[in-house]
Amino acid sequence: MTTTSLAVLVPLLPFLGAVAGLLLGRTAPGFVRPLAVLPPLASLVIAVLVAVRQGGDQAISAATELTPTGSVPIELALYIDGFAALVAVLVGVVATCVQIYSTGYLRDDPRYPSYAALVSLFTSAMLLVVYSGDLIVLLVGWEVMGICSYFLVGHYWETPEARAASIKAFLVTKLGDVPFLIGLFALATDAGSFRITTVLGTVASGGLHHPTLIALLLLAGVAGKSAQFPLHTWLPDAMAGPTPVSALIHAATMVAAGVYFVARLLPVFQASSAAMTVLAVMAAVTMAGSALAALAQDDIKRVLAYSTIGQLGYMTGALAVGDRGAAVFHLLAHGAFKALLFLAAGVIIHASGTNSLAVMSRMKDLRTRVPDAYWTMTVALLALAAIPPFSGFFSKEAVLGAAEHVATGHTEHAPGAAGWIVLVAGLITAVLTAAYATRLWLLAFRGRGVEAPDHGRQPVTMTAVLWVLAVPSLAFGLLYGPLPDWFDGRDLTPVLTTSVLGTGLALVGGLVTYGAWRQTTALAARVPLGAVAAHPDADGGQVEAEAIAGHAPAFGDVAYAPDPADPGRLLLGPLHRHAAVGFHLDAVYTVLFVRPVQAGASLVRFLDREVVDTYVRAAGDLPRWLGAAVRRAQTGNVQTYVSALLAGTVVLVVAALLVATGA
Repeated sequence: MTTTSLAVLVPLLPFLGAVAGLLLGRTAPGFVRPLAVLPPLASLVIAVLVAVRQGGDQAISAATELTPTGSVPIELALYIDGFAALVAVLVGVVATCVQIYSTGYLRDDPRYPSYAALVSLFTSAMLLVVYSGDLIVLLVGWEVMGICSYFLVGHYWETPEARAASIKAFLVTKLGDVPFLIGLFALATDAGSFRITTVLGTVASGGLHHPTLIALLLLAGVAGKSAQFPLHTWLPDAMAGPTPVSALIHAATMVAAGVYFVARLLPVFQASSAAMTVLAVMAAVTMAGSALAALAQDDIKRVLAYSTIGQLGYMTGALAVGDRGAAVFHLLAHGAFKALLFLAAGVIIHASGTNSLAVMSRMKDLRTRVPDAYWTMTVALLALAAIPPFSGFFSKEAVLGAAEHVATGHTEHAPGAAGWIVLVAGLITAVLTAAYATRLWLLAFRGRGVEAPDHGRQPVTMTAVLWVLAVPSLAFGLLYGPLPDWFDGRDLTPVLTTSVLGTGLALVGGLVTYGAWRQTTALAARVPLGAVAAHPDADGGQVEAEAIAGHAPAFGDVAYAPDPADPGRLLLGPLHRHAAVGFHLDAVYTVLFVRPVQAGASLVRFLDREVVDTYVRAAGDLPRWLGAAVRRAQTGNVQTYVSALLAGTVVLVVAALLVATGA
């Protein structure tokens, strides 16, 4: 079988699995789990085979015209270069792990069949984006992912938090997709084709007439899909969905799509220095702001959500300095350790019955209850903090090294200002990333107080997946040496200057956080457990824990409240309350967009009810009133009719005489 034929099967198999799962979910429930796991597993095997055949060499390209349009043609096209081959393998690995993990995590969920089918469809849509060689076909996968995220984030639709989160995710991403669609049409108009190879050829020959406008329009869609400032606010709220869905969205689909799109069409953005500078600023604000917000979150999944936003900022920062090899390298490494972080968090939530780090910090021996999650999450957090020799160190240093090259004028792939912006923001974020990673580890696994609840061993399908993902989280970074051809032949070896700076700053962030935790723990030891005022969980983080554990957790005197032993409060000081709510960006959007739209809707409703409906009601009431008047005149008395006739005759005669006299 040819490589092209094999590549077609990669997105097709999960799609067929999704269709079969939806059709057989009720009639043959025994087939649901095999149909959930086997198609993505087969797709993964074929994706690996395609990657081996592609080998990082010349891109595989094939196309057939979908339909004649009379102007710009739309084609079913494949374009598989080294980046596409590797990203497809990542999607297959994470999707297969998520499906296997979900068989245990959601084993008692009555909506598991539809959930599994949607995850398969989600996977198929992302693979379509990865392999597509036509921008319109890519857009189809792009939008299908948006629909799937809407349903999966709202899986627990009985809760208002899940319903609100799914609607918010859909609307915010659509806000970016509108200019994104306009940008695609403008790009195709200039290039005369939606084919990616044709577009890149047009850019290389200088045939792009409006590069800055097109790049900025496309960046709006990328900001929405990949949760970059200022359209990132949907991603933390999306944690209302099941944890395996969070792992899939954050590691290999949806948010990765925007970064991958820019990497594939990077020459389009490089055609405009202004667009590259905007991309650099967007990445810098996203990195630093999300890291500060992560340091202030109580929900373990929201910490990881803001962490994803920040790591995506590193990827867009690498693209802003013109190094797509470093961006995709970090995308792949991040996919492994972020999937591991979320799935390990799911085990912790499953065991503790809560999402709250404040509650976990009031439990002792939680790490002995979940040893697999403890050790694997430790590996993933070290990778996140970019501590050598874990994978995150190599990929993050590739980004910082690329920024340093641009900043010091060693390359002309991007403006020098973009290099300095990304470099400084990346180093600041390195400190903050290590700080919130250390805080999460300390609060989750080094708590004091009552015994952690013992629900027995976790399902093997959940714990085995953690160890599978721990391998690339530890060792993937070492592949930069054997696989240079897969990354445009770029040398991704860590640069000494940024390696020393980045690692040193990460160690400082971790040690300072540990010192702050020791100080606050000593203070908290003098505070009785029951003395902390309880407050409701504003984020609805308890919802999933109760749905999975099957009961409301009971921790004795443990208060679901801010923990006085939280080092984040000490480190952030007065900034903590602002960082905890994402620096009030949602409130700003409420004032700028939500309230005006609501006011406009209220005005339309008033006009519809008081003006339009008034005319409509009057149009119906007037004939009714006339009919009532006529009905009263129809008495059935002949004498009345004759009298009226005579009276009318007299009136007419008098009127005629008056007219004649006047004449």
